[in-house]
Amino acid sequence: MFDVIIAGGGPTGLMLAGELRLHDVRVLVLEREAEPTPVVRSLGLHARSIEVMDQRGLLDRFLAHGTQHPIGGFAAIPKPPPERLDTTHPYVLGIPQPTTDRLLAERATEVGAEIRRGHELVGLSQDDDGVTADLADGTRLRARYLVGCDGGRSTVRKLVGVDFPGEPTTVETLLGEMEVTTPPEELVAVMTEVRKTEKRFGIGPVGNGACRVVVPAEGVSEDRAAPPTLEDFRRRLRAVAGTDFGVHSPRWLSRFGNGTRLAERYRTGRVLLAGDAAHIHPPTGGQGLNLGLQDAFNLGWKLAAEVRGWASDGLLDTYGAERRPVAAAVLDNTRAQMELMSTEPGPQAVRRLLSELMDFEEVHRHLVEKVVAINVRYDFGEGHDLLGRRMRDVGLKRGRLYELTRGGRGLLLDQTGGLSVEGWADRVDHVVDVSEELDAPAVLLRPDGHVAWVGDDQRDLLDHLPRWFGAAG
Repeated sequence: MFDVIIAGGGPTGLMLAGELRLHDVRVLVLEREAEPTPVVRSLGLHARSIEVMDQRGLLDRFLAHGTQHPIGGFAAIPKPPPERLDTTHPYVLGIPQPTTDRLLAERATEVGAEIRRGHELVGLSQDDDGVTADLADGTRLRARYLVGCDGGRSTVRKLVGVDFPGEPTTVETLLGEMEVTTPPEELVAVMTEVRKTEKRFGIGPVGNGACRVVVPAEGVSEDRAAPPTLEDFRRRLRAVAGTDFGVHSPRWLSRFGNGTRLAERYRTGRVLLAGDAAHIHPPTGGQGLNLGLQDAFNLGWKLAAEVRGWASDGLLDTYGAERRPVAAAVLDNTRAQMELMSTEPGPQAVRRLLSELMDFEEVHRHLVEKVVAINVRYDFGEGHDLLGRRMRDVGLKRGRLYELTRGGRGLLLDQTGGLSVEGWADRVDHVVDVSEELDAPAVLLRPDGHVAWVGDDQRDLLDHLPRWFGAAG
């Protein structure tokens, strides 16, 4: 019997597997596809996801395979990057999704997760003691919990009867990688001209002789699960750009829409949802993969605490309570960005107005922080301005903060030297150090880096420790 079965071996499921293994949870990842997908749906990591990798000591691996780019504007409105972003990683890390998947799979395997490819979950049932998973080949497996990380058409979500309300796709876009015969300088000239009005168009090299092509579809296909054809691309390229660029030899072809949906709940007994299984939205701003990684980062330690037996009452339910509003906010900002990219006169007028407003640094920074997810603040009640926010990496007298978070444990960063976590030392590290960048006597960080307490009073600290780290041992 496993502790946790994860259905879906994409970035969310693999990130979750690695997080659970930090706490010695026995994990099995089931992936329907026999081989990793070559489809490059995501092109990079935003600031918060980069911080997450840094917190777990994985960032060097990603930096070795990625390229740092300036943070872009909102809705493709061209602006220089905002100043004074509250992060030590104020850039986008360009890295194709198959590489991200590979690096996360390697990490999960290294720390002891089992990954089985070519194994499809087709049924499940649960009781007071666990979940039974039925596979397509007739295999039946048991686990204490099961997490559906199996994408927007999630089998797990459907099997447990979680509604997925939202808005259907009304605008569709074709996406693929293929070779072109048009010379590079002509390609750039045409793209530059077309994008003056059509922000949903793009074409450019991605290496290995191929180009990534994004072009508005003519309408919404009846079977959205069926990939488009190369002729579909040629026809739409001629209509939008006046040329098909001589496209040929496709690597892969796909489509995406502007539909938005959000699961009514993230937990049904011993079954939970994360990533696209819980929320879908347009890829505007490149937030989808990042949102899923951050779901896993929030859920991992809480589910591990439940499995290991030290979770406080209701801790696991804070996963949905915290992450569902974050997803709702992402749905809103992607809806807004899609509207602002319309070629219709009304949205174009709003776009011009927003462009003027973004010349105000505070407005620009506010919008960018939404996309890169460093503005997230969970509701922990009234208190210090840091409460509920993730703590950015700060320099300490002996190193830096994120170097202390590799093991996925809680952390009391104590600048007073007078506090104690006695009774919780098996779950919370106590570090006495000082930082010129931290305007607080001490902060208690959850394993996901969010600030759970700020202060210098030992009795007050003892009142807060059980909420996040259970009873004293």
